Amino acid sequence: MSIESIIGITSGLIGIVSAVCGRIIWMRNKLKEIPTSELFNQLTQKDLRNEECRKILRKLNKSTLLNNRIKDNYIQNFALENRKREAVFFDICDSNDIEPTYEICKGLLNYDSASLRNKYQQKRGEKGEVLAKATVSMSNQGEKEELPIQQGKQIVYMSELLKTKFPQTCSRLVQILEKHNVKYNFLKGTKDIWCRDYLPIQTKSGKLIQFKYDPSYLKGNKELEETRSDVKKVCKDNNIKAQFSDINLDGGNVLICEDRAILSDRLFSENPNKSKEDLLNELKELLECNEIIIIPALRSKEEDFTGHADGMVRFVNRNTLIGNRLADEYQYIQKGMKKVLDEYGMEYIDMPFFVTKDREHPDSAIGIYINYLEVNNLIVMPIFGRDEDNVAYDIIQKTFPNKIIERIDYNDVALEGGLLNCTTWVVTP
Repeated sequence: MSIESIIGITSGLIGIVSAVCGRIIWMRNKLKEIPTSELFNQLTQKDLRNEECRKILRKLNKSTLLNNRIKDNYIQNFALENRKREAVFFDICDSNDIEPTYEICKGLLNYDSASLRNKYQQKRGEKGEVLAKATVSMSNQGEKEELPIQQGKQIVYMSELLKTKFPQTCSRLVQILEKHNVKYNFLKGTKDIWCRDYLPIQTKSGKLIQFKYDPSYLKGNKELEETRSDVKKVCKDNNIKAQFSDINLDGGNVLICEDRAILSDRLFSENPNKSKEDLLNELKELLECNEIIIIPALRSKEEDFTGHADGMVRFVNRNTLIGNRLADEYQYIQKGMKKVLDEYGMEYIDMPFFVTKDREHPDSAIGIYINYLEVNNLIVMPIFGRDEDNVAYDIIQKTFPNKIIERIDYNDVALEGGLLNCTTWVVTP
């Protein structure tokens, strides 16, 4: 046999051996792949950190079964919380338009679930029903676009400036709203991001009451005065039909639940030309409330320059408030709140809070968990990278057991003096 033949045969054998070895390695790797049901079990284990859950979810998404159908923003915002396996499974399917077929159910849950398929189809049908439309201004030329919304479902509005000044934070909030199918829009013609304060208050009958927006904390400083939005212009630019009042009152200082409204006593110093009695009677009529409850604000405007009620308390229901831990407040705040609670027969749930103001950020709102966004069955609460975050989250979960709780890093906005309730306007069309 010639040397050339020997070399040819040897080369051929090497090629065959290489191919066989490659195939064996591929088969071994294939066998090492974790089954989707096992990955899903890992995903729904308790005590996993959110980042660990997201890593597992990324692996699950790459499986042949799901084939990258889970959206990136869903994975980035995924939090297990205390949900059970079926709740997580349904949320993945519902939020990513993945029909829970027999194969999907078996592949993830290890069993078929006709009830989950029925629930999915029912919800798909509900989402397809357009029951009402809200008209919003979509251009400076006054063009209008009809946006479909579900009847009885609230819409979140934000200033367009939130997108330009805090794009990443705004994007995080929008992703959460989209995840839970909350309609949102952006307002034109605003001069700052705190739209809660200069937009109307909605009463229980649906009427919009636009109060005068001329807060004392914007006066005496040219830079701040230039940020005061013209409420008539904002309403006109965004096709908001409201009844106007000459009472000087920020929206962040008005909390309504059924027939009760809570405001801080800054109401009186902002309206020195009106008597307390006249103010309260007029507000009862305008806000369609039988009781106007006044709580004490901090006396020092250096500590709290707005004095808004939404930085101190929120309604859980008509007879229950959740607010900053009273034991950490000044004595006059504690006494004033206790008097209110006793007079109106209300319960109070303490929330942790802390102060982080400094020379560079004298108006910082970091530390105020109570200024969360509440819309439909969703609460979006701020977190600050502190141990108190988990305590606050647990309290909110227990206080609102029937609501979905999402957390968000809102710190860059908070440093400017406000949080989620301040930067959103929530209305029911």
